[in-house]
Order: sequence, then C-alpha cells, then structure tokens
Amino acid sequence: MTVNDPSNTPSGMSPSGAPTALGSGAEFDIIRSIWSRLGARGANLGDDCAIVEVGGVRLAISSDLTLEDTHFRRGWLAPGALGWRAATAALSDLAAVAATPKGILISLGLSPELPADWAGELMSGVGEAAAEVGAMVWGGDVVRNDRIVIDAIVIGAFEADPVLRAGARAGDLLAVTGRLGGARAALEDLLGGRSPDVTAMERFTRPRARIAHAQWLRDRGARAMIDVSDGLVADAEHLAAASGLAAVIDRELIPLHPAAADSAMAASSGEEYELLVALPGDLAPTLVEPFAESFALPLTVVGVMEAGQGVTIRDHGHVVAESGRFSHF
Repeated sequence: MTVNDPSNTPSGMSPSGAPTALGSGAEFDIIRSIWSRLGARGANLGDDCAIVEVGGVRLAISSDLTLEDTHFRRGWLAPGALGWRAATAALSDLAAVAATPKGILISLGLSPELPADWAGELMSGVGEAAAEVGAMVWGGDVVRNDRIVIDAIVIGAFEADPVLRAGARAGDLLAVTGRLGGARAALEDLLGGRSPDVTAMERFTRPRARIAHAQWLRDRGARAMIDVSDGLVADAEHLAAASGLAAVIDRELIPLHPAAADSAMAASSGEEYELLVALPGDLAPTLVEPFAESFALPLTVVGVMEAGQGVTIRDHGHVVAESGRFSHF
C-alpha cells in the first residue's frame, strides 16, 4: 500500500507528505497539535479524504462521527432519518474530492434504553443513503454506550484525478451548489422548541451527498473543492489556507434557502453538504446554466480567490464583520 504516491500526485497535493493547511479555530488547533505529534507517521493529512493506492487502484477513505447532544437530540429524528444523515455526512467527503462511493461501514454506540429494532431502522436509513450514490454497506460494530454514537467510514474510488482543497489560483471564482441556510434555520427552531419549516427540516434530516455534481465540476475544470459542513465562511477559509490564498465572499450573492432569515444565516449554516468550488474565472460563468439544467440545482458564483490569506466578507462592496460559525470547542 502506498499513501499519495509522489510519482502520481494530483494537483494541489504535497508529494512531501506535509499536512494541508487548515483555517482558524480551536478544533483545528487541536488537529494541528495532533499532526505535530504524528510527524512523519502521518502523510498528506488535512483534506476531506485520505487518498491511498492499493493494488493499482486509488482509493478515497474518510470517517465522520455523529454524536447525540452534539449533532442531534433524541426525538428530533426518526432512526432511519438519523442513519441517512450520518451516512451522508461521511459520503459528502467523497463528493468533496470527486470520488465514486463504493462502501460504508458503521460502528454504533447504543443506549440499552433504545427499542430492540431501533438499530435496524437506523441502518435502513444508512442503506438508503448508500444506495442513492451507488454504494453498499460493508459492515461495522455495535457497543453499549450511554448516548448514541454513529461512526461512519466511507471508501470510494477515482476514475480521474481527485479535486483537493489546495488547487485554487488567484483570480479563480468561488461557486457554491444549492441554496444555503435551511439546515441552520431548522436547527434554530428545534433548539427553540418550535416546529421548523417543512423544507428546512428536509434539509436538516435528508441532505444529499453531491457525488455526480462534484464529478461534473471536476470534468469541466474545477481546481479546488470542499463540502460545506462547517459553514460557507469556515470552509472557504480552509480552502483558502490549503491553496495559500485569500477568499473574498460577496454576502449578497449567497443563494438563500427559502427558510433562511438572511445572508448572514446562510453564510454560517453548517451541515449543508453542498459544494464550494474554485473555478477558472473565465470558465465559471459559462457553467452556471448547464449545471442548473443538468441537476435542477443552482450553481452560484459567490466570490473570488486573491493573493493574501483568510476570508473577507463583503456586502455590496463594503467589508463586514464575519458571521458566526460552528465550533465543537
């Protein structure tokens, strides 16, 4: 097995094995501390997936953890919906590098208070999410735990080079798929004890991994990509840091979900699982209409990559304070 073989290194990937730079935040400070301890025992860490070669086949591997009282509360979601959501969170990492999903493994920590068929219903949702993108459920593990824990590991393969976070160039335009803010609108209502808007709740409970969308964008010249899991601003910062550039986002251009209160909510809404992609400046505008025709989903230019670092948020040309973002720490 080789890890990111330097003789066949995709654009934006370091052949030296150095970690991909991340944006700011306490969570990512912890990750950087882990990397410093791993040293040479870690290779090309920091992108959406590990990319390894086995028997001449290049694979993408990722994991994602869903925790009760961190990502959801008991009673918010039926078991099948929770399984779909947990699986999609991991499958979205494969979309972010334009891999084709092959399999998913799920390890569960389950409270003994749960009904006997609860795990089966959850795994039914996992199976539905996997089947939607052409993957199979390959197995997992079950242990007893006070709170529900769902650990999803996904494996995909490449039919072309991956699209990583580090390939953007100055002058590239940033575009996002779909409409943002629905997931946060639903979350705020749930936390406030209110019934969410039906379409917002659909975004929260049944997100989609944009697999075909990512591969379409790859085949048409995408240079860098990331899925919107921490929020548009936070994930733009990761993409900018990895590419050694600055990202400028025009807040008034962000496509809003109908339930989103405003563009500030849309800019900070996490767990959207849409794609943020850097495209050559002359190419991006020509892809907007064909993308919408192909997927019945908007592709919206929201900003530009420039020399510098960090993320600047503008509103009709005026720099504004950054919107809030989710952080585990």
